[in-house]
Amino acid sequence: MSDYSDTDKKQDLHILHSMGYAQELERRMSSFSNFAISFSIICILSGGINSLGQATSGVGGAAIGIGWLVGCAISGVFALGLAQIASSYPTAGGLYHWASILGNRFTGWLAAWLNLLGLVTVLGAINVGTYYFFFGAFGAYFGLEDTLVVRVAFVAVITALQAVINHFGIGLTAKLTDFSGYLIFATALLLTIACLVAAPSFEISRLFTFANYTGTEGASGVWPNQVSTLMAFGLGLLLPIYTITGYDASAHTSEETIKASTSVPRGMISAVLWSSLFGYIMLCSFVLMIPNMDDAAKQGWNVFFWAMDTQMNPVVEEILYFLIFVSQFLCGLATVTSLSRMMYAFSRDKGLPGSSALAKVSPKHRTPVAAIWVGAILSVLFVWFTSAITIAGTPAYSIVVSCTVIFLFLSFALPIALGIGAIGTSKWPKMGEWNMGIGTYKLVAVLSILAMALIFFIGIQAPNDWALPITIGFLVLTGIVWVVFENKRFKGPPIGDEVAKRSAEIAAAEKAVGQA
Repeated sequence: MSDYSDTDKKQDLHILHSMGYAQELERRMSSFSNFAISFSIICILSGGINSLGQATSGVGGAAIGIGWLVGCAISGVFALGLAQIASSYPTAGGLYHWASILGNRFTGWLAAWLNLLGLVTVLGAINVGTYYFFFGAFGAYFGLEDTLVVRVAFVAVITALQAVINHFGIGLTAKLTDFSGYLIFATALLLTIACLVAAPSFEISRLFTFANYTGTEGASGVWPNQVSTLMAFGLGLLLPIYTITGYDASAHTSEETIKASTSVPRGMISAVLWSSLFGYIMLCSFVLMIPNMDDAAKQGWNVFFWAMDTQMNPVVEEILYFLIFVSQFLCGLATVTSLSRMMYAFSRDKGLPGSSALAKVSPKHRTPVAAIWVGAILSVLFVWFTSAITIAGTPAYSIVVSCTVIFLFLSFALPIALGIGAIGTSKWPKMGEWNMGIGTYKLVAVLSILAMALIFFIGIQAPNDWALPITIGFLVLTGIVWVVFENKRFKGPPIGDEVAKRSAEIAAAEKAVGQA
């Protein structure tokens, strides 16, 4: 923070005021903290481990050796597009604000709902994954049985702890997510070394060898239907695409980050690049440790614990399990931060029921307390709902992962696509300080649209084919709510003359939290 000069402070404040918002949240996150919160949500030790069965029970080793690179490239394209917009408009609303400015009131409102739904489901997915990991690693010690009550209670407890930490200020949360960044690096490195030491041989070819395990014994728990090898490879992309997401957290914490117009885009891109690199090395080493790929495919979702129990030194295994569990908990902590800031930002423009409460910032802690707890409660309710229903025997984790991927990436794609027509116009007159060039941005935007089509196609395949009617149903319901209620009520973020009219409100809001 020592390099954060008065000039920088005035610049951050000027940019925020120019968009019609007050500095209510406390701006004390460094550039590294902004990177760390996205890196913590991506958390290769969470999705990268808990979703391994999606890859190994598809096409085997090639799903990691080749598929991880393809999936990370897809996520990287979206990150580039969002980073460019974030440099021009560094607000806590992120995607909502961008889609409103680059499009109109409806596109902004739609992006907000898609992103909020994605963030609620991703928090549920992360914490359900943490539960399954804890159950597999330590469940026998505590005599746990995987029941609905145990699963929901576990998720409720850790989600409440994550909310409590967020409640008491961004300072504590930033310190823990900074620690999480270092912890993920160290643990991934330790797991890589342990896997290579335990590997029976270095059969590199298995990383690039395609098989087709879909619909077979064991693998049927992940992919029950036999599909083509090409389709199995596509289904395996859900591992890296789901894992390398959450980088929008850098944007959602823009108003708490110093030098936001450069720190935020760099935080996004750095988080994706480092996660992709460390995740690739870690997972490749894991595949090399596996005794036999055919046997691994039969393990389905249990492949990680099966391989660790088979090959790893028990003491090293327990140490790794503890470090991974802590990393997964901190992943959920960072996600609560991202979700609450998005909910807060949307509410201050009266985009949600109960907006006056959800947009309120605690003067003492400088955090959106109501948004933190409402987001946490919604994610637990979502976990309870998906755990209570049984659709073709699909585990709750698979259900929430599919929902997360579709809704989050739809919310990413919307403002990026709108930027194609808006860039260079009065809606987006100039690029931000972090600038890839107009031509490069448009190429990235087109690639994002094509990638979104691919993600949607993959996301609705069996056993997640129920995702199609759910997605269509949500969009239809959204359209009805917009036409009947929100079109008349919702004004969107302040634009043009509305910004100037808010000057008195801005001054009053900042005074209320001790900012001015």
